[in-house]
Formats: sequence, C-alpha cells, structure tokens
Amino acid sequence: MREETREQPAPLRSGLTTGSCATATSLAAAKLLLTGQQDDAVDITLPKGKLVQMRLEFCRLIGEGAEAGTLKDAGDDPDVTHGALLYSQVRLLADTGIRFVAGTGVGTVTRPGLVLAVGEPAINPVPRRMITEHLQRLADECGYPGGFEVTVNVQGGEQLALKTMNPRLGILGGLSILGTSGIVRPFSCAAYIASIHQGIDVAHTNGYTHIAACTGNASEDTMRRVYGLPEIALIEMGDFVGAVLKHLRKVPVPRLSLCGGFGKISKLAAGHMDLHSRHSSIDLPQLAGWAADIGADEALQAAIIGANTSQQALALAHAAGVALGDAVCAHALAFARSVVPAQVHVEVFAIDRQGGIVGRAGVQ
Repeated sequence: MREETREQPAPLRSGLTTGSCATATSLAAAKLLLTGQQDDAVDITLPKGKLVQMRLEFCRLIGEGAEAGTLKDAGDDPDVTHGALLYSQVRLLADTGIRFVAGTGVGTVTRPGLVLAVGEPAINPVPRRMITEHLQRLADECGYPGGFEVTVNVQGGEQLALKTMNPRLGILGGLSILGTSGIVRPFSCAAYIASIHQGIDVAHTNGYTHIAACTGNASEDTMRRVYGLPEIALIEMGDFVGAVLKHLRKVPVPRLSLCGGFGKISKLAAGHMDLHSRHSSIDLPQLAGWAADIGADEALQAAIIGANTSQQALALAHAAGVALGDAVCAHALAFARSVVPAQVHVEVFAIDRQGGIVGRAGVQ
C-alpha cells in the first residue's frame, strides 16, 4: 500500500500594481492617437527591466483623445483593488512633457507630508516615471514633438479608498496609483508598512507633536477617549510596531503612545517587533516571571504558566492583586525606548477586548 503524501500547496501568484495598469493603459491610448493602432494587449517594461504583457478591456477614441482600460489583477494578494477597472484617458498637448490628472476614483493630495505636493493627483513617483518613460519612448518612435495629458481613473475607486489609509493621510476622492517594482507580491507587508510611515510623516509635517500607534479599532477608540487625538494623529500600525519605532529614528515625533491588546503588548515586552502570531508568540513562563518580580507566589506563577491565554493569565494575576498589566507595559516601554531616539517620550497602554485599560507605563 502506497504511503499517503501531503498535497503541496501551489505557489502564490504575483500580480501587477495599479502603477503598471496605469502605464499600460496610458501607452495603449497614446499609441492609438499617434499611430491609429487599436490594441487588445500591450507590452510594458517594469522598473527592473522585466517585460510583461497586459490585456486590455477596451481601447478607443473619445472626443479629443483616446482611452484604454484593464482589469487590475493582484494575483493571490488580497488587494482592495483586485478586479477593479482602471482606465487612462490621454490627450495630446502642444507643449512637451506629461501632465497628470486625477480622474474618477483617483485621489488628490490635500495635506503636506507626503512625497507628492498638496493639490497633486495621487499618482506616486514610480508610476509617474513609468508612464513618462513609456510615452516619451513612443513619442520618439513616432517623431511626435508634443506632450500628453494623462487622466487616470479607477471605477468605484472613491468607495474602495474608504477601505484604505488614504482618508487618514489626507488623500481625498479616491485611491492612490502605487507601486515601486510594478509587481504585487502576495501578502507582502511593504504597502502596509509604507502607509504607517506616511501616516507618521503627515502627522509630523502638519505639526502634531503627539501620535498614538494602535493595533486596531479598540485601541484607537481608547486613545481618542483618553487624549482626544484627531484622526491624523492616530497611526494604525496593526502588528507592525517595529515599523513605527524604527521610523521615529528618522522622524522623531516628540511623544508616542503605543496602545494594543494585552497579548500583543506582552509580545512587545518580550522584544518582538512583529506582533502577528505567525512571527511571535506569548511566553507564559516569562509572564509568570514578571509576575514573580512584583510579588506573585509560586501557586500564581504556576497558574499563569498553565493558562490557556494571556487574558486568562492577566485575570488570574488581577484576582490575586498582582498588577501584571502594568508590569508588562513597563517591560514594553523599556524595549520601545531602546529603539527610538532618546528625545521621543514613549508611553504604553494595554487594553482588554472591550477597550478597557488593563495596564500602562510611562504616562505623563
């Protein structure tokens, strides 16, 4: 009898960024205007030199210009724009160069602190460069001396943007056209970490001296309740506390409040920079040791080690009058202080599932 073997999961499929989509559709529309060629697919070169072909949903003349569209394919990444129709409208200009316009579903920058100036369409630098290089190459091939106006649109983008960090960053009216490599890596953390950095930059540039980095909605609500902080000063860090702490080396905001569930703060206290369960776990014996440092007897220590969850360990300590929440926050504070510059005042809050504060340290 053959031994049963485990089924091997198929490798995750990469996709293409909104920047790649905007490049392909801009190129197809411009080519139609300059050559009369109406393509159903177009080849583009990604920033690192890879050639990819993108299928078009349409390519047609409109009014004074042309437009082409493609469906965003994010591969196996749970991207909010996956399956969205992205289309570019191109118009020829007498002057040289490229003029970018935010069309339907593409946001506009309204706050300083981002890489783009206030009033600019939220088409990031690498997509702009990709579009410019492809259109300039086409113009040279066709002997065209003028420029182009490129309007990028995302169908339903205004609603999709509400699921992103754009409203908090002051990018209003729709999505950002993103990408640095042109490729979407499945379950990559790069975009999320970039949004954390942008959030800190925007708060700092707009003069906020106190920000709160929170692991989720409950911790954000707690920081609103405690400090009345506005949306711009709340940084949704999720599990990526390291992204916050390390970025403060570059942008030393004077005051940082860290707030999260007790379990996640326990991981930070143990020196973990990524609080996701895939990358770090709660060390119950360590919790028991910290409890012992503040008076827990051997029976309580054993109970904490045998607890099913960190919340149960906290409840056991609380029932015995041992302030484990504060102790864990103190260790988390010490670790955070070891990462950020000395001039940044750090404080740490731990909350329960209802948003109640169960521990704090460093609070002014």
